[in-house]
Amino acid sequence: MENQVPEGQQKIKKSPYVALQYPEFRAYMMGNSLFTMALLMQEVVLGYEVYKISHDPLALGLIGLAEALPYISLALFGGHVADRRDKKTIMLISLLVIISGSVILIWATNPISGLSKEMMLTVIYFVIFLIGLAKGFFSPAASSLNPFLVPKEVFANAATWSSSFWQFGAIVGPGVAGFLYAYLGLTHTLWIVTGLLIMVMILISFISKRPVIIPEKADMTLWESLKEGIVYVFKTKIILYSISLDLFSVLFGGVIAILPIFAEDILKVGAEGLGILRAAPSIGALVTMVFMVYFPPTDNAWRNLLMAVAGFGIATIIFALSTFFWLSAAALFLTGAFDSVSVIVRQTVLRHFTPDEMRGRVSAVNGIFVSSSNEIGAFESGLLAKIFGTVPSVLLGGAVTISIVSLVWIRSKELFKLKIN
Repeated sequence: MENQVPEGQQKIKKSPYVALQYPEFRAYMMGNSLFTMALLMQEVVLGYEVYKISHDPLALGLIGLAEALPYISLALFGGHVADRRDKKTIMLISLLVIISGSVILIWATNPISGLSKEMMLTVIYFVIFLIGLAKGFFSPAASSLNPFLVPKEVFANAATWSSSFWQFGAIVGPGVAGFLYAYLGLTHTLWIVTGLLIMVMILISFISKRPVIIPEKADMTLWESLKEGIVYVFKTKIILYSISLDLFSVLFGGVIAILPIFAEDILKVGAEGLGILRAAPSIGALVTMVFMVYFPPTDNAWRNLLMAVAGFGIATIIFALSTFFWLSAAALFLTGAFDSVSVIVRQTVLRHFTPDEMRGRVSAVNGIFVSSSNEIGAFESGLLAKIFGTVPSVLLGGAVTISIVSLVWIRSKELFKLKIN
């Protein structure tokens, strides 16, 4: 079903609200926001519970690894399926699996289950693994469906609004998770997570099915199809460099996974403080994205991207050195502000430079890069914190991020003239 052009579109093309004229895009954004809110709430409370049980930084890192391994293993195949099957159906089935995992967690964390702490940890890691499997199909389908909800000339504005709604969920989820954990307990918080995920299913059901675009080489084998998506990403320099910058900056500079250590042992602010710290990057991102609705970063896009990633590294170093709660929160606020510029440029690049028939596979490759930076980065953070200590590991990550930006800056001079309209 093609998007109906809203009446008076010629007058609103330059409006910062143009993407919001499309009802299905609004449903998608709200669903994406609630999905993010629910999973981050679950991530925060599970991370805090795991650290309370184990007091081991590596146990926090293993949470990221448990999700990343199944996701990375399946994402390319999930992208292939998204290009050949109905994306909405894939999303709904994946959501059912994720909801089932939350229900298992509700049972496991309820005292009446009688599970020991060790067995509870096993169930938590199993459910996180299950969620990783489901996201291997959900994420490519969702990412490749998004561009079909608005016309191409609205992509940049849609990327900004989509990211802004995502950041809203990323603020509210972690922000309330610590307080819900403190006042309602783990099990009741997971009930709220399950309710939010059900609301996501309802919103996704409002989006009509899109016809599957059959590729020119419809008789390709599975491996040939996957290879085509990978080759396209690696031969399109603007896509490769933009997602690689995100990969390495968050892989080495990210601190989200070990925030429970800072909250509990360094800043000593407990679960409530953890919620504020976890929400701070998203607050910074949302504030910046509101600004970018009116002043898009797509002029001088490559310069803006590199400067933003460098700023991310500097803010990470400030966070590592801080022993004051509000300075730490401010540094995390800046990491989110700088990261939001990277997100807008990268999403707009993917929308503009990816053919419709390859969106699932290219989104899957991008998703692998993002998952590697987030979940594998979480494992890296926990591992380095255990080996070198928490603060030195974060300092090292910030320094590596700045070094990578410097290298890419030198190797990508031809991209500085790029403008995305």
